[in-house]
Amino acid sequence: MRLDKLLANEDFGSRKEVKKLIKKGSVQVDGEVIKDVSHHVDPNQSEVVVNGNVIDYREFVYIMLNKPKGVISATEDSRHECVTDLLDPFYDKFNLFPVGRLDKDTVGLLLLTNDGELAHQLTSPRKKVDKIYEATINGVVTEEDVQAFKEGVILDDDYVTKPAELEVTETTDEHSWVVVTISEGKFHQVKRMFQARGHEVRFLKRRQMGSLSLDEQLPLGEYRELTEQELDQLKT
Repeated sequence: MRLDKLLANEDFGSRKEVKKLIKKGSVQVDGEVIKDVSHHVDPNQSEVVVNGNVIDYREFVYIMLNKPKGVISATEDSRHECVTDLLDPFYDKFNLFPVGRLDKDTVGLLLLTNDGELAHQLTSPRKKVDKIYEATINGVVTEEDVQAFKEGVILDDDYVTKPAELEVTETTDEHSWVVVTISEGKFHQVKRMFQARGHEVRFLKRRQMGSLSLDEQLPLGEYRELTEQELDQLKT
């Protein structure tokens, strides 16, 4: 790409400002001072240095966030805190967005990226990517509920969900602790599936999406970039 476009994308100023920066001799490409604003550079191959600082250029960024309650899965909202508000301002230039969404009061794994192709692969109903949730449910979840999930649940709008896996890990007289695996992502789907069965979800946490599992060492509200291994597995 053009050198002035690269610097503008990397937040070194407006096109006009970065042109002045380049003409002043403040930019080096592979050790050579470049004063031609239209000079083309491959930022993935060349070392670009501005005022002694090496540009860390990346086309795509992939972030794992342990989403807390009270934050919405959006990039901009006038009334609520968004998941992108939790990120360091360094990431603003990448225009990250959440892949799919978690409800405001749902916690756990959320992937943020600017890779639209990967986001489509993970959220397209045709791809049938599994999402795994842990939930605390009011009341006793029965074997009949398990079977209903396996066959598909009729929601309040008469939509029949795709078959889902429901595993009961613990029960008391008042609550059940379950693991739910679904391959689609309808609005409030897990909550609506349990509502259709006469149960209320008290707590909901997503722990896995495709091959990507939540790093349990990551506190609520914290994030980190994916490792190369996590990204490779996710893409395949």
